[in-house]
Amino acid sequence: MRYIISFLMSILPMVALGEVPRVITDIPPIYGLTKMVLGDLGTPVLLLSKGADEHDFQLRPSQMRDIAAADLVVWVGPVLTPWLDRALAGGTRLSLPLMEQAGTNVMDYPAAQDNGRAGANPHLWMDPSNAVVWLDLIADALTRLDSEHGQTYRANATAAKAQISQMDTEIAAQLTPLRPKAFVTYHDAYGYFTDHYGLNFVGAVALGDATNAGAAHIQDLQNRIAKGVICVFPEAQHDSDLLLQLLAGTTARAGGALDPVGSTLDATAQTYLTLMRGLAKTLTDCLSGA
Repeated sequence: MRYIISFLMSILPMVALGEVPRVITDIPPIYGLTKMVLGDLGTPVLLLSKGADEHDFQLRPSQMRDIAAADLVVWVGPVLTPWLDRALAGGTRLSLPLMEQAGTNVMDYPAAQDNGRAGANPHLWMDPSNAVVWLDLIADALTRLDSEHGQTYRANATAAKAQISQMDTEIAAQLTPLRPKAFVTYHDAYGYFTDHYGLNFVGAVALGDATNAGAAHIQDLQNRIAKGVICVFPEAQHDSDLLLQLLAGTTARAGGALDPVGSTLDATAQTYLTLMRGLAKTLTDCLSGA
């Protein structure tokens, strides 16, 4: 691994005593988790603009300056945001790529990619157990940089874990009756969510993040939809025309647009919770109608 937090901690200086670290985050759910740990002590910078695509994003000069001045960068990792990986190359700020940390549940996409190998699914935040692990990692990183506020960071992380546990229980109760109902999504990104809650996901138009759907795949998906799929779900920031065309001649219906990265949400301490509850509600609104 290029980014080993224990090594970086040993070579990077701490921030000035009592000074809250300057923190950069990549995407809205990671912003939300980091803000929960910082609490009233500080506010992280969110790089991904509202409505932007996390996989293909161009940093502005002002954001490059923010990165250069940061004490800590909390991000999913280079598989999700290669543009941030490039921006961090050769820098000296502390990098915490969550996907690479011990205790994180990492799944592969179920479908083989163009190179014949299954790729790692970087949408790890949709498994609440990952979020719980990350809260402690973020608190530890902040504490090492700012030991004076370490007790506060760790207390905030504990409180945040309780909020996520409550959210997880609520969503599980909401989705459990819908487990048998089959559905299709635009993007093959929801494996963590569907696996955690035991949902009947049967396929997606886009396989992974960089694989175009071929004719054989589309035909196979049409056949699956015709065999009893209840709902197909488009996705925020993606063209839904092809997905909706698959509904023709079937009893399946279109659900609301899913927003797996929170690209439509405002950045607040509640962003992660709002994102997860939003996914559950969008699925429930369509699947519960049959």
